[in-house]
Amino acid sequence: MPVETPHEAAPETLTVDLGADTGPFHGGASGTLYGLYGEGVPSRTLIEGMAVRTVATKAQDGVQHPGADALEILPSFVAAGGRDVYVYVPDIYRGFPYEWPGATGEERLADLKERVRRQVAHVGTLGALRSHVVYVPFNEPEGNMFGEGEWSHDRVSWRTVPGPYFTAWRDVHRMIKSLDPEARIAGPNTCLLYPEVRGFLEFARDHDVLPDVVTWHELSSPDEIRTSVARYRDLERELGIGPLPVNINEYAHNYHLSVPGQMIQWIAAIEESKVDADMAYWNIAGNLNDSAVGSHHGNGQWWLFNAYGRLTGNTVRVTAPHPNVQYTLQGVAALDRDKRQARVLFGGSGGTARIVVEHADLLGAVVRARLEEIPWTGQLGASAQPLLLQETELPLTEGTVTLPLADLDEMSAYQLTLSPGGHGAALRPPSVLWRRAYEAEDAVHTGSGRVLHGPEGSPSDVGKFATSGGHHVGGLRTGSDLVLAFDVEVPRDGAYDVSVFAGSHNEAELVRESGPANVFLRVDGERPQELLLPVGYQWAVWGRTDTRIALTAGRHTLTLAARDPELGVTRGDAVVDRLTLALYEDSCDAVYDAVHASLGGDARIDHTGQGAVVPAHGGDVTFWVHAADDGEASVTVDRLGVGEGRLTVNGEDAGSLGEGAVPLFLNGGVNKLTVTGTSSEHLVVRRLSVGPSRGLLPTRTYPAEDGVLTGAARVTGALSYATGGKAVYGVGAGPANALALTVTAERDGRHALTIRYSNGEQAPATHYNPDPLCRHADLRVGAAAPQRVLFPTTFHFDNFAQLSVPVTLRRGPNTLTFTADELTDFDGVTRNPHGQRSAYAPVLDQVTVTPLA
Repeated sequence: MPVETPHEAAPETLTVDLGADTGPFHGGASGTLYGLYGEGVPSRTLIEGMAVRTVATKAQDGVQHPGADALEILPSFVAAGGRDVYVYVPDIYRGFPYEWPGATGEERLADLKERVRRQVAHVGTLGALRSHVVYVPFNEPEGNMFGEGEWSHDRVSWRTVPGPYFTAWRDVHRMIKSLDPEARIAGPNTCLLYPEVRGFLEFARDHDVLPDVVTWHELSSPDEIRTSVARYRDLERELGIGPLPVNINEYAHNYHLSVPGQMIQWIAAIEESKVDADMAYWNIAGNLNDSAVGSHHGNGQWWLFNAYGRLTGNTVRVTAPHPNVQYTLQGVAALDRDKRQARVLFGGSGGTARIVVEHADLLGAVVRARLEEIPWTGQLGASAQPLLLQETELPLTEGTVTLPLADLDEMSAYQLTLSPGGHGAALRPPSVLWRRAYEAEDAVHTGSGRVLHGPEGSPSDVGKFATSGGHHVGGLRTGSDLVLAFDVEVPRDGAYDVSVFAGSHNEAELVRESGPANVFLRVDGERPQELLLPVGYQWAVWGRTDTRIALTAGRHTLTLAARDPELGVTRGDAVVDRLTLALYEDSCDAVYDAVHASLGGDARIDHTGQGAVVPAHGGDVTFWVHAADDGEASVTVDRLGVGEGRLTVNGEDAGSLGEGAVPLFLNGGVNKLTVTGTSSEHLVVRRLSVGPSRGLLPTRTYPAEDGVLTGAARVTGALSYATGGKAVYGVGAGPANALALTVTAERDGRHALTIRYSNGEQAPATHYNPDPLCRHADLRVGAAAPQRVLFPTTFHFDNFAQLSVPVTLRRGPNTLTFTADELTDFDGVTRNPHGQRSAYAPVLDQVTVTPLA
């Protein structure tokens, strides 16, 4: 990044003191409310890579929203490294306020108690997993069960007359403990840390029914996190209780979620307070609160939490230029003395800044600094790994290093990694050579139909979605002749990546009719391309459509149009936020340095030379690797010495380490690649590189319509974006309605089935959350037992996505059978009465078969 010149105004300074230890790294900010839908949505790799610590979700078999049933998500969450599942018992009911049955408060409370009893019985069947459950008997009681509304206990707020709520808390608490003495219970789960919580704690203390975890929500601002936690800790000291664990189990607003520059401010406050916290659920279940795109892709927010979850050691004091003030530069930092490595995550303001790191001499006489950017890519915009902006070596002045920065983006977060330098190692060049963003509202427009929308989300309107520049443009729709022209200037000849930030609402009339909007891109009036713009769950929910164009140095005009004389006309309806251009370094390989990876077991960092990781026998180094699409990639583990090791990819064994590039199947999105030392000789791993496919893994694609259909399963030609215009629908509602597809494997072993599908099913919602469903398929290979595969929403049946599933195939022909049926409740008998469990598999377009390695 450019260094500011002397005549510029003094930049704001974020000061990090590596000598001021503030305690072990906690990692509590990476919690999620309704962020997990079920096994595979999102993938275990996304959950583990985001270091999700806690999940708050609905009670098992609840009817508040589809999916996210507590005991269904629990096993895979724990397997992915998760700690606790907070069971929102009132979400067993419909509506908000909760529509609990009964003519009187006593009848309603009796019904709740019976449902609590049923939940505890279900949990009792889980064996060791029981220890990961935390019961939340009441949620926002002041606005729900013990508030003043129609659905309250007695239409009197507990904040005014606390007796009924306190008694109900006591009785439910005692009942849970009598059924399971080891159970943990959380509360009071209020909207805020009200002053009346003092009375709740006094009552709970005096009646021996204190919560095991104290919970409340902070749908306010990061500064309130610090203030409220400090106020609560004072309360504990005054009342002679605790200290108890705290979970701020709903935090942040639509305007903040998905935006790294906003979320780092919340993360800093939560980590400084050393509490757990769960991001609020405003939109759809199963996407980690606008962090995940489908099953495997992460957006910019996911990569921020990945960076946060990889902090190790102890946190250190960070002094912001405007301490504890939202929408300003904030940060969090940690020092790992064993690794001799410090990391700083920061963001929240644009322009220039200065990072000053005191006591940097703890790392050595010369410090190597690595600066990366985690950009905003929208809620539905898949993101590659963070961008390397700068790698440099910094001299120390009285133990302090200073890194001046310019051109900061307030929507981005940044990671600064410091380690010992001075070894003469080559410095990595930036991964991005040039970037510019162009707002749609600034584009020249011709034709009819242009609509300027906004302002969208802002600090004064946090319920709306973040939007670049605050405005966006509509009018690219069926029947329009609108043209948006972006005047650009690029510094040199090259292949430039173009990203169109756009979106549409799947429930809008033209979108329901046509699906994703197709628009037409031209460069200087030539080289037309058709682009499909993203479909989402609301207007101003942003995804990205990417392409690459060749440009010569100088000025050009890029147009997005609703009509093209060669390619056709737009069908659908979309809005555009901005267009970005980027020129990346010439190398086709993505490089992941081992010294910045996650270490496990007996693995240590050697900072000499280029830097490397030495995983002794059983030690490991894990790389979180992005792939744009499902398929073969060339993976090289750059290692030194004679030590041996094995490689796993998303938990699948990829064999012993060899020399040079090996072909491996990677999921489109985030992949977990782990190198484990297997010999007494030390393995030395320098880096991992990922390059393009060399066509070495035999791959074959099978159209779904070529399979054998039984029962009500049918081929449709009504979906424009199905491959060849045909796909299979109607699989499900019982095993008789099935698709059987024969595929051929060249050898025995593990293979990826990459299934192209669509899923536009949505359940009726009771309030602001859209309620799309995950469909599922029971997939059987030959005569083997079926495996259940969840398919996340694509928001429309003519909007297709891919999902890769690992299976074992035998050499020669294999029959894949797809069936589905509505899943029962936990008891195996009853069923959801509100259409929240689909009986159908998704629309199936094609299946591609590729060996994993």
